[in-house]
Amino acid sequence: MNSVEVIEREIQRRDLPPFRSGDTVRVHVRIREGDKERTQVFEGVVIRRRNGGGSGSFTVRKISYGVGVERIFPDNSPNIDRVEILARGKVNQARLFYLRDLQGKAARIKERGAKTEAAAATAPAATEAAAPKSSKVKAAKAAKAKAEATA
Repeated sequence: MNSVEVIEREIQRRDLPPFRSGDTVRVHVRIREGDKERTQVFEGVVIRRRNGGGSGSFTVRKISYGVGVERIFPDNSPNIDRVEILARGKVNQARLFYLRDLQGKAARIKERGAKTEAAAATAPAATEAAAPKSSKVKAAKAAKAKAEATA
């Protein structure tokens, strides 16, 4: 390991959560105005992630009043207060520059790890099919009793 890598390892931030392209994040940025300091929130989709050790950065894109705004944040910037991950996006590319040409519903990104309603509806049926017949009968009787109690 050379001296540059040693210095970069010392400088690197370890408090940023692991996120990648397609994730929706909320970046809290420290803004200095004169002698006052405040925190400004920039919320959008990560369209690029550069992992370059000490020189890594990520680009976040949001739509503000119908205009696309992109901002590049260095990973090790002292101006970044914190990064919150709001949603994990399911994308097949590392660079999402194609989002610049899309508008409205076309620019949506599916959520990673989220099951669809159809899959969630069939999941209980699949567990009932694998259960023994006696437990199916008990479950049906319990459901019938519950329906009569509420009626």
